[in-house]
Amino acid sequence: MDKVKNYKETGNTLKLDGKNLSLEDVGRVARHYVPVSIDPEALIRIKKSRAMLEELVDQEAVVYGITTGFGRFSDVSISRDDAIQLQKNLIASHAAAVGNPLPEEVVRAVLLLRINALARGCSGVRPALIEHLVEALNRGVIPVIPEQGSLGASGDLAPLSHLALVMTGEGEAFYQGEQMSGAEALAAAGLEPLTLLEKEGLALINGTQIMTAIGVLAYLDAHNLCKAALITSALSLEAQQAVPDAFDALIASVRNYSGHHYTAEKICRLIEGSSLIGSDRRKVQDAYSLRCIPQVHGATVNALEYVRGILEVEINSVNDNPLLFPEENRVLSGGNFHGQPVAQAMDFLAIAVAELGSIAERRIERLVNPSLSGLPPFLIEEGGLNSGLMIAQYTAASLASENKGLCHPASVDSIPSSANQEDHVSMGTTAARKARQVLENLGRVLGLELLVACQAVDFQGPEYLGQGTALAYNRLREEVAFLEKDQILYPLIDKAVAIIKNGRLLEAVEAEIDLSK
Repeated sequence: MDKVKNYKETGNTLKLDGKNLSLEDVGRVARHYVPVSIDPEALIRIKKSRAMLEELVDQEAVVYGITTGFGRFSDVSISRDDAIQLQKNLIASHAAAVGNPLPEEVVRAVLLLRINALARGCSGVRPALIEHLVEALNRGVIPVIPEQGSLGASGDLAPLSHLALVMTGEGEAFYQGEQMSGAEALAAAGLEPLTLLEKEGLALINGTQIMTAIGVLAYLDAHNLCKAALITSALSLEAQQAVPDAFDALIASVRNYSGHHYTAEKICRLIEGSSLIGSDRRKVQDAYSLRCIPQVHGATVNALEYVRGILEVEINSVNDNPLLFPEENRVLSGGNFHGQPVAQAMDFLAIAVAELGSIAERRIERLVNPSLSGLPPFLIEEGGLNSGLMIAQYTAASLASENKGLCHPASVDSIPSSANQEDHVSMGTTAARKARQVLENLGRVLGLELLVACQAVDFQGPEYLGQGTALAYNRLREEVAFLEKDQILYPLIDKAVAIIKNGRLLEAVEAEIDLSK
């Protein structure tokens, strides 16, 4: 909570208009507690949308979710007297998610994205509802949202209902690190529970914010891990005295993928000044896990560009139903809640980053295998008495293999629901959750490569490293010493992984070398 207050004091507030949110903005709000507000022009649109909806209610027009039931019950008329009870019943009946609570950063991102979607002024909610969400986010009310239960069409109905419960004083929430009832959390934050009026319950739960919030944070992590993989792979290249020809710009020019160009250019920058690269004059070319880094890593870079484009559209979209268009005086029922674009992007993200782990594991194997590396077996002196980094490769192989299973696409599955009214669904939240786990595993594989490559470099001579790889080597050695003999290995692995995941490796290298695309 102190973080929230500190940002408020700086006046560093992000204005939301439903149209101009960036992925980096999501990261700032979710992870760095930047507060938000609603753009005044967005409030004008919101008021027009609400006025139109109230007119429809006064006219007793037949509009889905306002004067009708939901899903299979869309042909059941609801009287005006029951319209508010309909919204309350909707939230209560749909709050059926299960599993572990989503992390705080994900829930903060969910709140942000729901606010931004409503700010477009197509959902018919009151300004008071949006302002309530803004205050809940800014004051640190974190609804407990179980992570399982969404089909990813009709939106993330079940998990988003848990968010809506808290806004009405029901359900459970975290506040200042403690779990309590939704009513207690709102009171502690100085907020009153909301009474949801016509359509407002539906507007809160009918959207793709769960899958998209997970997806945006996963993308941001993938972007950084992709750069970290450049560094660890460059260290492996030096440890293997790799042939530099594979990274020549001429090779990239005759295939011309932007990711290939980027990867080759940054690898060359990292190893600039190295006396190890190309020092084995007997070698004409290297194995694929070394020679094909530009092609494999580059393909991941290109995939991330696609994923970014999808997410940039989704975080600035309106995806509930029905939608109101006051300027055209039309209310339309459609399917913007369907998560297929995000689902496919998340499956693609998982596949793309998993390959970084697969190729890194092969480089680890080459480094610990004396038949392939020319270095001491398992990178330890007095082998036999000592096992060195033998099992580090086992762990990397286990993680890479687990990722292969997690990469089975969720978006090709569909199970009809709501008595077959909702007969095709995206499974987008499942795809996003799997992508997040793939990234967790990738971070660990790259930490293992960092540990193994630096150990291998010590046998070659760290004083001969290139400019960027020397920075990375020195950063690890600040926390993890050369392994002279067997010792308990997991604390060393944990430190190497932490240097990758918390960004300290990138910070050390990017202080002198720009790895941005």
